[in-house]
Amino acid sequence: MKKVSRKLLLVTGLIMMFLIISCGNKNDNIKEDKKVTNSEKVFKISAIPDFDQSELTRGFGNFAKYLGEKTGMKVEYVPVVDYAAVVTAFERGEIDMVWFGGLTGVQARSLVPEAEAIAQRPSDEKFQSVFIKQKGLPINSLKDLKGKSFAFGSESSTSGHLMPRFFLDAEGINADKDFNGMPVYSGSHDKTYGLVEAVTVEAGAVNKQYWEKAVKENKVNLDKVEVFFETPNYYDYNWTINDVDKKFGEGTKEKMKQTLLGIKSGDSEILSLLSTDSFIPTKNDNYKDIEKVARFLKIIK
Repeated sequence: MKKVSRKLLLVTGLIMMFLIISCGNKNDNIKEDKKVTNSEKVFKISAIPDFDQSELTRGFGNFAKYLGEKTGMKVEYVPVVDYAAVVTAFERGEIDMVWFGGLTGVQARSLVPEAEAIAQRPSDEKFQSVFIKQKGLPINSLKDLKGKSFAFGSESSTSGHLMPRFFLDAEGINADKDFNGMPVYSGSHDKTYGLVEAVTVEAGAVNKQYWEKAVKENKVNLDKVEVFFETPNYYDYNWTINDVDKKFGEGTKEKMKQTLLGIKSGDSEILSLLSTDSFIPTKNDNYKDIEKVARFLKIIK
């Protein structure tokens, strides 16, 4: 009986080993079958959520379809909850191309050295922020903001935080000490002018282009809010692309760049959404001043 038991155990063991090896081979075959070709990969784009999310999702969603038609690639728009989320997703390689602000672009490219700023609007060469206030308040200069309540946009916004903070600092106003309480971070430009309009804060800083767009579309009540200061020019928004040639194949970056530069008025609603008629070439070096300011203010290391 003992001999039979030993033989039975031996046979059972061999059968189990065979089954394990067979399963392993099947799994290897499954993995092999699931390899994704470049043509099946999805090229993912995103944008910093600097104004109404529903407008962004509709506009950039349609733009993803446009890019797909022009490049022959599968392109998808990925919405994000805040500025930091899109920088993180870009760093992880989960997003392939992003419409960044000047600061978020600098942050992303510092984390992904192979990333490159490839296109911008003509207006992004001479961008500005505006400081707004409750209409009628005795605030006529940046120095007058001392002791007043104040709102920035997102902490990672170039035009809604970084550059306004820099110009405040140049006038001797420490944004963390000299306001009436700590500054509010609204999260987006439309929310900032909304806070001033609602008398929640006395003043704030917003992107000049979006301010003018809001005024034109009657989204802001000029009986309650007014501009009292415009900043000097600086570089801002840009399309930054990840290391896509490695992921999708040689020439992908150049193909996407030429597609952006080839868009003409009427081709895509993205131009209207971003208040421009075209995109023009740009490069990483154009944002060196923003990087210097961010390091000076210790926003990036």
